[in-house]
Amino acid sequence: MATAHRIPPAPQPQLYRFTPLDFTTVAMYVAIAGFFAVAGELLAPFLRQVAPSPAAASYAVNLLFYGSVGILALLAARKVVARDLLVLATRPWFTLLMIPAAVIAMMILTAIVVAVGGDVQTSANQAGLQELMQQVPAWLMVPVIVVAGPFVEEYIFRHLLIGKLSRRVNIWICCALSVVLFAALHIVGQEAITLTALLPYLAMGATLVFVYVWTGKNLMFSYFVHAAKNLLAVVFIYAIPPELYEQLQQGVPA
Repeated sequence: MATAHRIPPAPQPQLYRFTPLDFTTVAMYVAIAGFFAVAGELLAPFLRQVAPSPAAASYAVNLLFYGSVGILALLAARKVVARDLLVLATRPWFTLLMIPAAVIAMMILTAIVVAVGGDVQTSANQAGLQELMQQVPAWLMVPVIVVAGPFVEEYIFRHLLIGKLSRRVNIWICCALSVVLFAALHIVGQEAITLTALLPYLAMGATLVFVYVWTGKNLMFSYFVHAAKNLLAVVFIYAIPPELYEQLQQGVPA
């Protein structure tokens, strides 16, 4: 009998029960994000005094945010991370080929939905990241944008919202929540929530949800896809002049 090409699921119900550490991690994520969204402007003068530049202050905030939440997320999901890495290791060629394929599919889907949506609009989040990356060396940005950030988001929006919540709520409702909340997170508090601004993130979220579910809720596969997409964006920003990058990326989010 021919074997399936997808990564086989490894059902372990005990790994999909919410734990106190899950709630602690989400609470810290929401608390820090909410604090800076509400009090960010009030803190700006203080940060400018203690940091050598606005870019350094912005980088420090992002590093503190994703670093602290990322450590908790890794501790909370450590057993799932170990299991999923073992699953991926059983089919290395599948993993190596499908990660770039998923990134390409994400970019194509994003280009399609942006084209259908009409005007291309770069979100404030995207513009802020591009500006920050133009002032901070790549070796400092990679730990935040490529390593910690994607893991935190995959842990919350895929592992918790789909992997764990789907034990209590219909999985398709969980998938829809994951896509919508993931997209809204990237623009809420920074600009008006419009369909044009949401579209790139909706496409990105939908792709990540698909690969997560398709691989049997493999957190590390969706993380590697997310990290690879962000790495590609970082390479583009550092290697291509800003004016040309604006024309090429057409709203593809980082």
